[in-house]
Amino acid sequence: MNQTVKPIHKAEPLTIPVEGMTCASCVRRVENAAARVPGIDKSAVNFATKKLTVESAEGFSPDDLEKAIRKVGYEVPPGAMEHALREAGMLPAASAGHAGHQHHHDHTGHEGHAGMDHARMDHARMDHAAMAYDRAAHAGGHDHMHMHQGEEGALKRDLAIALVLTLPLFVLEMGGHVYDPFHHWLMGVIETQNLHYLYFVLATAVIFWPGFRFLRLGLPALLRGAPEMNSLVAVGVLAAYGYSLVTTFAPGLLPESARFVYYEAATVIVTLILFGRLLEARATGRTGEAIKKLAGLQAKTARVERDGKTVDIPAGEVVAGDVVVIRPGERVPVDGTVIDGSSNVDESMISGEPLPVEKAAGATVIGGTINKTGSFRFRADKVGRDTMLAQIIRMVEQAQGSKLPIQTLVDRVTAWFVPVVIAIALLTFLVWFFYGPSPALAHALVNAVAVLIIACPCAMGLAVPTSIVVGGGRAAELGVLFRKGEALQELRNVGLVVVDKTGTVTKGRPELTDLVTAEGFAADEVLRLVASVEAQSEHPIAEAIVKAAEAKGLVVPKAETFRSVTGYGIEAVVDGRKVAVGADRFMQKLGLSVEAFAEAAARLGDEAKTPLYAAVDGRVAAAIAVADPLKPASRDAIRALQAMGVEVVMVTGDNRRTAEAIARQVGIGKVVAEVLPEGKVKAIHELRSGGRKLAFVGDGINDAPALAEADIGIAIGTGTDVAIESADVVLVGGELSGAVSAIAMSRATMTNIRQNLFWAFGYNVALIPVAAGALYPAFGWLLSPMIAAGAMALSSVFVLGNALRLKAVKIGESR
Repeated sequence: MNQTVKPIHKAEPLTIPVEGMTCASCVRRVENAAARVPGIDKSAVNFATKKLTVESAEGFSPDDLEKAIRKVGYEVPPGAMEHALREAGMLPAASAGHAGHQHHHDHTGHEGHAGMDHARMDHARMDHAAMAYDRAAHAGGHDHMHMHQGEEGALKRDLAIALVLTLPLFVLEMGGHVYDPFHHWLMGVIETQNLHYLYFVLATAVIFWPGFRFLRLGLPALLRGAPEMNSLVAVGVLAAYGYSLVTTFAPGLLPESARFVYYEAATVIVTLILFGRLLEARATGRTGEAIKKLAGLQAKTARVERDGKTVDIPAGEVVAGDVVVIRPGERVPVDGTVIDGSSNVDESMISGEPLPVEKAAGATVIGGTINKTGSFRFRADKVGRDTMLAQIIRMVEQAQGSKLPIQTLVDRVTAWFVPVVIAIALLTFLVWFFYGPSPALAHALVNAVAVLIIACPCAMGLAVPTSIVVGGGRAAELGVLFRKGEALQELRNVGLVVVDKTGTVTKGRPELTDLVTAEGFAADEVLRLVASVEAQSEHPIAEAIVKAAEAKGLVVPKAETFRSVTGYGIEAVVDGRKVAVGADRFMQKLGLSVEAFAEAAARLGDEAKTPLYAAVDGRVAAAIAVADPLKPASRDAIRALQAMGVEVVMVTGDNRRTAEAIARQVGIGKVVAEVLPEGKVKAIHELRSGGRKLAFVGDGINDAPALAEADIGIAIGTGTDVAIESADVVLVGGELSGAVSAIAMSRATMTNIRQNLFWAFGYNVALIPVAAGALYPAFGWLLSPMIAAGAMALSSVFVLGNALRLKAVKIGESR
């Protein structure tokens, strides 16, 4: 039966785990194979998470993709493709209980599904596999954790076997070299030939049992003419082993002076490289912790009201419209709107903001946040993959899976690297064989093997992706989501940040900011009376005053004999008192003087706030200002950006006077005011001249064109609308301080990548000549294959350790 996949023009990237990739050249091979599959626009592999991310278009068949990956020698775990399709929204989501079953019925080509010939997947098999895969993915919070545990277990086992078998061989062979009496004793106990037979048995076991993984992956790649890291190890180990076999079983083929065995070198190489791989698997497992943490925030169960009863169900089974009950200390399972009750909710895991947020009827709650004190009921709005947390996890994964421009460069170099190394090894062999000291063959072989081993480009393959994964994860903890990997690289060069005023620097909705009372009037009393009058009006200013009164818990009485004096203000009778509210000219019209408020009015004027006045029973009682207030973190954030050497410019559609007053308060020097939304795009064009990288920070809704126009678009997404399509970076916390964290993380990550690359490349380039014997004529120094293997393992471990330092990056706030 045909399986159908929704053809989505702007499809969400599809991310699939791929098994068997061990180095940067594997990465390159899988990417190229995937890119050649019809219907795939872009493909990128993240070596740290061992996942392939593809962007698909019309005519894409998942089957063809799996076949292409297998053809180049790698595997997609069973069920992983189905799981990935569901995650990307290309298959109907299966509910947690029966993952994978219900889409039997969905396949016949609903509207919105077009039949894509799916090369007849064997459905029952796929479904069963997908269920198992789903269960694993849900249980561990994350699928790549599971793959990692499997891989780590296998490596542990292989390393233990290799170690047990290599140790006696190493002790017997090396002991004799180091301690002469031991050598004489050994010669007396056992004949050299028999000793060689013993070595042969142990070495054969190591190479063809724990070491077989290198041969299994490396030799086919070599035969396909696309050698990779395992090929280098396989050729090196087999050369040392093969030479020893000749010495052991056909010594006559070698001159007397060249009858040496290198069994111990071959086995130690296998053991050390397995050790390096194990450390690598451990550390790359740790790099994904940010996603594991995010996935761990998902609530396991939810308490919902169904058929008049309150029942506990798995969080995955909540549907939109369900009424969910939350008690103190519980995790909110899905996104929704509070119906009744009130509480404080800790949203720090989503926004990075430490203070709990008050929630009452009508407020939005987000899945994954923790309820503190009260209890409330809410209506589920977004469930499953639509919740904000699920979107964040997908975004972090996509950013971690994306290719930075610098990585593409590294991959190109690595693709050349392995063939070049093989050529250098051959050259080394020939030079030593024809020009080297006796025993020429033995020397030639050992040095060629040392070159092959030292050059393994393990560390190079890890240098960039581990930093991206750790850096991107740390950024997510700080409330910064890199939607596009390139932004992680480009942001550090930003010289100019253009910020939108409304909703970015300011809160974006008017609030009562000032209430200055005259002698003999209490602020709360005046506010109560004014709110009562304003409650009759439709104006946004009126709404802000009423809200302020409600927030203080004031009881607002109903006003009588309400009348509006057009262009001047409004008046009414409240509790038998005559209240008038309006501009200064209304007070003059009523014959009242506002002279007493001259000082307050001047201050408000500087802040570009227009004061209103309230008169009670014929006396001016208060000056009131309603404005769009600054967000709490704006001033500090702008100061921090300037301290980082970034110029900040504000762009707004608001009038110049207000804009400049706000700019003065937050310390911005340059303002472009009174521009329409398309004017923002033009302003960005003009500001960009001078070749500086420009980032635009806006609140995403009306700023889409500007976000797309800037080199890097940074959207301030409040909890509810995270997936802002036109932005490269999303700040979940809704504060400008996120932009500071974003730039700081970009700088820290890129510095880290540069350190890693310097170490990985510098190390390989410096040590290859030493391994080839460049220092032998002058100093008599040679690098044994064993030391080469140990050093190679160390370089990978160094790179990983360096990347993990990014987890601890603190963003210096200038408070």
